[in-house]
Amino acid sequence: MIKYLSKAKPKAIVGIALLRLDFNTKDDWRMRAVLPTIKSLLKTSCKIVIVSHRGRPEGGTLVNGMPKGFAVDLHLNNDALHLSKMIGKKVTFVNHFRFADIKDEIAEAREHTIFLLDNLRFLPGEEKNDPALAQQLASLADFYVNDAFAVSHRANASVAAITKLLPSYAGFEMEKEIVSLSKAIDAPRHPVVLILGGAKASDKLGVIGYFRKKADWFLLGGGSANSVLALRGFDVKRSLREKDPAALAALGSLAREKNVVVPVDFKWQKRAILDIGPETEKLFAQKIAAARTIIWSGPLGLIERKAYAGGSIAVAKAIGRNRRAFSVSGGGETVMFLKKYKLDKKFSFISTGGGAMVDFLAGEKLPGIEALKTK
Repeated sequence: MIKYLSKAKPKAIVGIALLRLDFNTKDDWRMRAVLPTIKSLLKTSCKIVIVSHRGRPEGGTLVNGMPKGFAVDLHLNNDALHLSKMIGKKVTFVNHFRFADIKDEIAEAREHTIFLLDNLRFLPGEEKNDPALAQQLASLADFYVNDAFAVSHRANASVAAITKLLPSYAGFEMEKEIVSLSKAIDAPRHPVVLILGGAKASDKLGVIGYFRKKADWFLLGGGSANSVLALRGFDVKRSLREKDPAALAALGSLAREKNVVVPVDFKWQKRAILDIGPETEKLFAQKIAAARTIIWSGPLGLIERKAYAGGSIAVAKAIGRNRRAFSVSGGGETVMFLKKYKLDKKFSFISTGGGAMVDFLAGEKLPGIEALKTK
């Protein structure tokens, strides 16, 4: 059983909160998604210590607890400033990892002070799920809240090991993710339509396997479509497609399924498919119009270039027109695209996760969620 912050009794969440968030995106949409959790904690806990990460730091080191040599854009000082503006309250940025000093600073601070530590991935123990690092983090707080669904498919110290040391809760956004995505996989209304794009077909194999007998239609674009087209004997020329032998073997059986719909026309450039064509847009729209559950992961074309974003725009608009379906999408690239064209509000639920959403929809147990469960 997971303890949700929304259902916790106020007296149970008094003290210093250690709040795990995920700021690892170019935009601030993940930050905005967790504002309800932050505002709720400000009403109950006396202080909040936020921990997060950005990117995959390389080449740096710690000198007396101070990060040195890491790329400037991987530090979280700008996130502290931006969050301060969002909530109208100062967020104190901590630029070092001398935990004894951090604990003293927290103790001396006024009530309702918010702290943000620097990028946790500067610490080698974070991605190793190091119990010693978890112990250092736990020493700063009285209870723990995970509202970082997007990183909860990783067994990291601030996501998994930490829960063994503090009373732990799922934040408001985490609760929405679990409830909404469970609705899509546990008892989906039919017809169920999965739209799968993106560069690598192998990233979607888990979802394909889980929904093999549950989905009514698979609509493929991007590298997934190119790979299946090639397996069906179509010459995709220089188009992006799967090269991994194991992934191709798994896709081989999928290519023979009658409910797998691949593009019938394309937009080409220099002998490479960069988007679906207008006839495919119509074909996909027909399947989407009849659906009652829609899951979309991965763009259908090279959306970075407007000339090849048309297919993904058409599909998003088709989903928006279907008011009777429960529709879900996620992944940083897809969400940024939907927000750019103001199409994100057309969906029933937008997940803050990319890999985490795909793993959840594939029926896998996410370490960050499993760690929150109590007997």
